[in-house]
Amino acid sequence: MGRFKKLHFSQKQVIGLCGKLMQSQNMLYEGARVGVALSGGVDSWVLIKTLIIRRKIVPFNFELMILHLNPGFSPTNHKPLLNWLNHNQVAAHIEITDIGPKAHSQENLKKSPCFLCAWERRKKLFELCNKYKLSHLAFGHILDDLVTNFFMNLVQNGRVDGLQAKESFFNGKLTVIRPLLAIDKKTIVQAAKKWKLPIWENPCPSANTTKRSYFKHILSTIAPEKRLVKNIFRGIRRWQLDF
Repeated sequence: MGRFKKLHFSQKQVIGLCGKLMQSQNMLYEGARVGVALSGGVDSWVLIKTLIIRRKIVPFNFELMILHLNPGFSPTNHKPLLNWLNHNQVAAHIEITDIGPKAHSQENLKKSPCFLCAWERRKKLFELCNKYKLSHLAFGHILDDLVTNFFMNLVQNGRVDGLQAKESFFNGKLTVIRPLLAIDKKTIVQAAKKWKLPIWENPCPSANTTKRSYFKHILSTIAPEKRLVKNIFRGIRRWQLDF
């Protein structure tokens, strides 16, 4: 890590833990073509920044392509991404959709807006991976998402299961990876600030009323002390990732 002496501790943590997880899971290989789902939030921005750095470290070549689907609430709020691309040589597909407004309209009376929006976005991302012949799709899920997902599965579905760091789809044609799954939110936010990443706000009207937000609140009630929260995070990380 000599080349990263000038980096903040949080940046070193992100790069190191990401690399450790990617190596233990054999996420990438020579010639891999990786689509990176970029929402504009802090997690996905740190993901693309980290993968750009990891690409310079690993002893093989892999390609990166940003996939941004504007949900349609604000057709121009991805402008920071356009500015960033002017100074960074990364391929990108940017598309303005109507997924968000449709999910909150009278057209959707059976499903929750968040469920339909997530379903449609993932479906579209899979289509783009097929269109551009991508071998991998990378999501910016972090340790906090792993823990929240664990509790959601346990309470709602009666399953002891969390997010997978690496999953195969379509008979192995596409591999979904989550390189940041071992890193907590505090570290992610600190690293993003040090990198001065062009994050923008989520304009979705349901952003703070999701089931995921509800379970995060439950978790804070179960473990109000930081020490207890860290114990839960460490336990689920060891069980799920085991690297």
